[in-house]
Amino acid sequence: MKTILLNCDMGESFGAWRMGDDAHAMALVDQANLACGFHAGDPLTMQHSVALACQHGVSIGAHPAYPDLQGFGRRHMACAPEEVTAMLLYQLGALEAFCRVAGTELAYVKPHGALYNDMLADDVLFAAVLEACARYRAGLPLMTLALADNSRERRLAEAAGVPLIFEAFADRAYLADGRLAPRRLAGAVHHEPQRILDQALAIAQGEAFPDIDGKPLRLQADSLCVHGDNAESLAVLRRLRAQLDTLS
Repeated sequence: MKTILLNCDMGESFGAWRMGDDAHAMALVDQANLACGFHAGDPLTMQHSVALACQHGVSIGAHPAYPDLQGFGRRHMACAPEEVTAMLLYQLGALEAFCRVAGTELAYVKPHGALYNDMLADDVLFAAVLEACARYRAGLPLMTLALADNSRERRLAEAAGVPLIFEAFADRAYLADGRLAPRRLAGAVHHEPQRILDQALAIAQGEAFPDIDGKPLRLQADSLCVHGDNAESLAVLRRLRAQLDTLS
């Protein structure tokens, strides 16, 4: 069985505002998706997050977003494809500066929030994101959602020459096609620790788990997104890390 990796959105503090418990979560994951200043993060936070990832031997991914601090990057924005490519290059360059100073480099790109969702629904936008990856560095992978059918994403990525990393979510409910249930729907986010753990282990082992309607869904993922925002989620993350280590 292929070992699944754990990734976590981090570095999302900004100024005096604090988000997440990165200091404890970083030791439990394999990949850190670090905010690049557009939806969250600031220069000191980015610098500290890169150093923390290096300390724990965690792979660093850029987590670029629409320029939407007030909305935490979760609001849709009407941007031209060339704007999207340029704003991603801008953010990748900012985070890469701190990586370079720390003696490391970006390992992949995972768009955040509304940008992540928009690229899944719009071929032109997905191509713009792929173009940013390809132009920034040959072979730089894009992390995107594992769906029931990822033929569309594979086709576009192959044309752009960009490798893909497919991720799934432990604490989100799914629609039948493998897309995430919109947050406005009741039950879109799982809060029960055992349910989160059960879904995570099912995905890790390639087994079916119930979608939002209770029907079986099976996803093939390379990485599993987990969250470490509070003490309860950290406890789940610790249990998950321990169980995945026994499977590998």
